[in-house]
Amino acid sequence: MDMVAREAEEYALDHTTPMSALLEEVAHFTLTKASYPSMLTGRVEGRFLQTIVQLSGARHIVDIGTFTGYSALAMAEVLPDDGELLTIEKNEEHARIALAFFDRSPDRSKIILRTGEALEILKTLPDAKTDLVFIDADKRNYSVYYRESMRIVRTGGLILADNVLWYGRVFSPKDDDSRAMAEFNEVVNRDGRAEKLFLTIRDGIYLMRKLA
Repeated sequence: MDMVAREAEEYALDHTTPMSALLEEVAHFTLTKASYPSMLTGRVEGRFLQTIVQLSGARHIVDIGTFTGYSALAMAEVLPDDGELLTIEKNEEHARIALAFFDRSPDRSKIILRTGEALEILKTLPDAKTDLVFIDADKRNYSVYYRESMRIVRTGGLILADNVLWYGRVFSPKDDDSRAMAEFNEVVNRDGRAEKLFLTIRDGIYLMRKLA
């Protein structure tokens, strides 16, 4: 189920500043050749991520779920020269595709790609040293990714989670992924350590700011 009318999505796209030529190429590749093209972040959400990075002054970012590299590249493009983005991908084929795009980017030096289980990699990161985390990976682990994200994000830092509407299935969850996303939304909603803003951009983005 589309939560936003197709006409509204297309209108938003037409009224959003285009992304870089490389990101447009990543988008075209994903839509025409990737196994799951609907997983593409895309222009509207990509520009939103860039705006959040710029407004927050983030320098250290963790991107959970690389896929073909769109979100990582989008955020890396607006990081300062001394910024760093760690992107984590379990699927080696997706990592290979993303890396090929990263290697063509003038912002390549800002990006670190690690392959493997995201939770295990997150556990190696230090407490309260990350400015921003973007969660866009396997839905059944969102709650544990959030737990680790709250640990690694500094006070005042941001966590963003994608697909929190999950095509409307969170309203009446009937499968494991839908139940996991609905549970995640309630975990965040009950967490007094963060301010929350639930946004209906595309498939839903949950924006959290760590208070303590």
